[in-house]
Amino acid sequence: MADGGRRQRAFIGSFTAAGGPGVVTAAVHPYSGALALLESVGGVPDPSYLALAPGGRTLYAVSETADGAVAAYHVHDDKPRLAGPPVPVGGSGPTHLSRFDGHVLTANYGSGSVTAVPVRPDGTLVGAASGVLQHTGSGPHERRQRGPHAHQVQPDPSGRWAVSVDLGTDSVRVCTLNGGTLTVHREVALRPGSGPRHLAFHPGGGHVYVVNELTPTVTVCRWDAEGGSLKPLTETPVLPGAPAGDAYPSGIVVSPDGRFVWTATRGEDVLSVFAVEGEGLRLTGTVPCGGHWPRALAQCGGFLYAANERSGEVTWFAIDPLTGMPRYDGSVAVPAASCVVFG
Repeated sequence: MADGGRRQRAFIGSFTAAGGPGVVTAAVHPYSGALALLESVGGVPDPSYLALAPGGRTLYAVSETADGAVAAYHVHDDKPRLAGPPVPVGGSGPTHLSRFDGHVLTANYGSGSVTAVPVRPDGTLVGAASGVLQHTGSGPHERRQRGPHAHQVQPDPSGRWAVSVDLGTDSVRVCTLNGGTLTVHREVALRPGSGPRHLAFHPGGGHVYVVNELTPTVTVCRWDAEGGSLKPLTETPVLPGAPAGDAYPSGIVVSPDGRFVWTATRGEDVLSVFAVEGEGLRLTGTVPCGGHWPRALAQCGGFLYAANERSGEVTWFAIDPLTGMPRYDGSVAVPAASCVVFG
């Protein structure tokens, strides 16, 4: 059960432009991890990425459109309800969002920027963004890296820094937020052409794992929360050999005990399992994702969940506690599924 005796729920984002229903809720079985669909909520175009406020009473969603917006929902029962109109983010194609220091931050892929929107004490959004941080730069990939493409932004475990990942500039920016204005503290370059997409912190707080979309690898970095610095150490392929066709990694998750890292790779349509070994990773195996084009990956309890965008379902897997290997257990149909969060 979730806090306060409430049953645990999953919230699933989807692309309405591709036939998705919007935001979908599902009950999570406490023992099997199985999802049972409950409700769907429309009204916000392409709510492709979701995040819950602390306490789980407010849900936030990007609107991944050319105009770009962020929406807040009240969560009091199985059907979230919009808490006011979506707020423009001053950037295009937001793909990720997170709560940080009294604001919602969005990573805007199309415009290559990060936006801060203030949050009221009740979790709802103030009606306008307080600041937009525009990334600059490019990379060697002729088609995908002509300019910046911010793909993710999230706080570090200490809560002192906002960390943004930019696929177009092959870099990670460590930022501060003061008075609603984002400022770059440090920009860290990764390997040119790698195309970093998302990162996940080790629960110990000393390391960061960056999954790269343009070259199917994971970069292990050392993280110093005191100084807000990131140092790339090693890079490990997500596949045991050369890909047979398209291979675009998407999501990355670290186990709560810090022993394993999992990634999803679109095209190859597999989940990869890594053992954490000191300051490196060792690929121990891959399993089919149970669908096509796994856009996002999430972990809850002893289960792993993949949102398979093009085949239109969310699949779940029981995790072997000794090896970290996922075993397919079931799926629910959600057209154009794009992410899953739990609360």
